[in-house]
Amino acid sequence: MPELQQALTLMTGIGYIRMEEIPGVFQLPEAPKVVVYAPLGDTPVPPAVVLAAGKPGRVMLLAEAATRAGAMSSLPLLGRPTCMAIPAALAQGAVASSGCIGNRVYTEIGEDELYFVLRGADLQRIAEELATVLSANQTLAQYHQERRRTLTVSAPFA
Repeated sequence: MPELQQALTLMTGIGYIRMEEIPGVFQLPEAPKVVVYAPLGDTPVPPAVVLAAGKPGRVMLLAEAATRAGAMSSLPLLGRPTCMAIPAALAQGAVASSGCIGNRVYTEIGEDELYFVLRGADLQRIAEELATVLSANQTLAQYHQERRRTLTVSAPFA
């Protein structure tokens, strides 16, 4: 708690966040007894939350699969703080987060990457939808590339 107060004092003091914004930050209803961070394939217990990071085009595919699986929240892209994406996903379904500066410093996530956070309970349903999403996106990419070619008009140079 003292560290949180120190961070909030700094953040409000420099204008990064206003105190009236704090109640809108998603929080866990109670502190977890245990937290395990591990690569998904190495988790010793089923995960409550899965965090993925990637380029926006890849995050889009996960979001589309989560939507098909009925596991996507209606929340907009989350910003600061990144840590609120975990309780938001647990409460409302999969969310995307742009990450905050603190997270980006500690994780060294690239400027060109976003987070996608989903409930572990939804993981199987989302994974099952990925093949359809990938196939559909490949077909749509070809369709739009051809359509773009037909819409492009070449004007003669004067």
